[in-house]
Amino acid sequence: MRLIDSHTHLDDAQFSEDRSAVIARARAAGVERMLAIGTGGGPPDLEAGMRLAAEYPFLLATVGVHPHDAAKATDATFERLRELAVHPKVVAIGEIGLDYHYDSSPRDVQRAVFSRQLALAAEARLPIIIHTREAWDDTFEILGREWRGEGIVHCFTGDAAQARQALDAGFSLAFGGVLTFPKAEGVREAARLTPADRLLIETDCPYLAPVPHRGQRNEPAFVVETARRLGKLRGQAVEEIAELTADNFERMCLRGGTANG
Repeated sequence: MRLIDSHTHLDDAQFSEDRSAVIARARAAGVERMLAIGTGGGPPDLEAGMRLAAEYPFLLATVGVHPHDAAKATDATFERLRELAVHPKVVAIGEIGLDYHYDSSPRDVQRAVFSRQLALAAEARLPIIIHTREAWDDTFEILGREWRGEGIVHCFTGDAAQARQALDAGFSLAFGGVLTFPKAEGVREAARLTPADRLLIETDCPYLAPVPHRGQRNEPAFVVETARRLGKLRGQAVEEIAELTADNFERMCLRGGTANG
């Protein structure tokens, strides 16, 4: 089975003691590629994902400033992001967006940093990975005004109406462990209506482990559980879900044929 975990935080301190074993388990489970999200602890360090991708040939990376860290961004941050965006293992800008749940950075600053990163992604001709929490309307108002490229709504936890809005705007939807949670029927409805060529799967590890691992530290090997549940929802074998989501990721993020390993 050929799986891709389209969103990991393998740089997280929760993996400090056994990161290599976690990655080995993922490979043994059929996870051929993992995307290391490069937001890390925020500026000035922008290379959390790239460091991992340099160590493992099958890991890919993103660069970006998470909305929590927007207040840390300076002009030098964007200059460095522009430099990093051309690295052959950097395949997207993200995760970027808005988070009004914690308001770790002021909302106006979040919006300004989001807009600057959209412009940077357009300049680099890279897709974007969107984080939006309790900020859906503002996120899509900005996207509707400023973005014309491809992108992924990461860890989609919305309802069918939000799924249709994102799909109509040209985005793919990435489903993670929440899809398997007992009360997440709205997310499952969204997964059923998503066209096959817009589906992705992820773990967002170490967070949001799927059933039957809920409550544990999440890791990329567990992405198979999300694929299995998605297959049941859509009447497809887990192998078919694995293949089509891997193809979708590669079509969006590896169009230039780079970063193979």
